[in-house]
Amino acid sequence: MSLRNIGHRLYQGEVSFDFVGKRKIWYSISAVIVLVAAIGLAMGLHLGIEFKGGSVYTVHKPGLTVSQAKDTANKITNSNTALVQTTDKGDVRIQISAEESVSAATFTKEFSQAVGVEEKDINAQVIGPSWGADISKKALTGLIIFMVLVTVYLAIAFEWRMAVAALVALIHDLLITIGVYALVGFEVTPGTVIGFLTILGYSLYDTVVVFDTVKENTRGLTKQSRRTYSEAANHGLNQTLVRSINTTVVALLPVSALLFIGGGLLGAGTLNDISLALFIGLAAGAYSSICVATPLLAQLKEQTPEMKALTKRVAQRRASEAKAAEEAAERGEDVMIDEEVPAGMVGQRNQPTSRTRGKGRPSGKR
Repeated sequence: MSLRNIGHRLYQGEVSFDFVGKRKIWYSISAVIVLVAAIGLAMGLHLGIEFKGGSVYTVHKPGLTVSQAKDTANKITNSNTALVQTTDKGDVRIQISAEESVSAATFTKEFSQAVGVEEKDINAQVIGPSWGADISKKALTGLIIFMVLVTVYLAIAFEWRMAVAALVALIHDLLITIGVYALVGFEVTPGTVIGFLTILGYSLYDTVVVFDTVKENTRGLTKQSRRTYSEAANHGLNQTLVRSINTTVVALLPVSALLFIGGGLLGAGTLNDISLALFIGLAAGAYSSICVATPLLAQLKEQTPEMKALTKRVAQRRASEAKAAEEAAERGEDVMIDEEVPAGMVGQRNQPTSRTRGKGRPSGKR
């Protein structure tokens, strides 16, 4: 069966996955992942030189290898903390933490003598920690403003419960992405911060798409007694499932190329700064919009008086129909199948109802 046919059947309700009904499973999975991420954060992030300060030396010498430059730099600083990379121009870039008590003039002189390069071919740049602190402060301010604006927009365009669910999903995605960075030990640079802020937009997009469909499915829901809010929300989630998966896969393909091919195989380490944040964030965003945001929204809505009353009416109707069908079966009458059972209900489409026809009774067809 093609993905297109699956998407059509999901939209029509012929096939349905009960994401909302199994929310406790998704909550448990998210709790474990967030806990692991929190442990990683407790271990500390590997901040780049832009945040903790230090010196950057760009060496122009054909034939100078990364390993040779790293060994030389570590001997000069008497440590093993030098970060060495090649630039797109073929130069070698060496980062020395501010914790190393070696002046820029001393490092330049000793390095030039060790590798046989003139001092004028070594460009030294000293970065103070105050610059990184200023960038961090501005990034945090931007994040807070973004969160506030998103909450206000969703509360106005949809309702406050949707705003709360979307905000929880955003925080969920951020915690997971930052936690993975801490666990794998990747360096946090300004490019990483850009990646963190970028994934918020992707995560929010997926959530809003689902919420918009849920809003359409639940309009006037209290005027009927065939489906609960959770079932209607789950149906909306299934309608947008293939779209969410397709969007995520298409977005992950170029990011994967940057991370695994550019950063992994080709050794362009600077690509890892933003590509890892995007890769983890996009995957977490797709998961949270399906398994966190919508189930949480349904849980919040089910606590309202009108939805509690609706759930009670739906249960009473189904109990009445089941009883009528059971009595009809005892009388030996044919049991008709209610084709109007909510499409969001998993495994309920063939539920018998009270619409029956006795054996031998004319069907009305000639």
